[in-house]
Amino acid sequence: MTPQQQRMRGRVEGVIGLAAPFLDLVLAVGDRISRVAEPRDYEYYPVRAGELGERSGPERPQGPSGD
Repeated sequence: MTPQQQRMRGRVEGVIGLAAPFLDLVLAVGDRISRVAEPRDYEYYPVRAGELGERSGPERPQGPSGD
């Protein structure tokens, strides 16, 4: 990598590092709002069903506090 590419990489990684907590907050707030607006998502289907014999279904997983 050239020195210019290393500087640009450092800048981009710095911006990502600064933006990450804000983006995590946006995702957490969006998740909470969606759970309050519609606690049971009847259209939710898991991406991967897991191992055979494991329960899979349209229920949205519940949080530890039962939200």
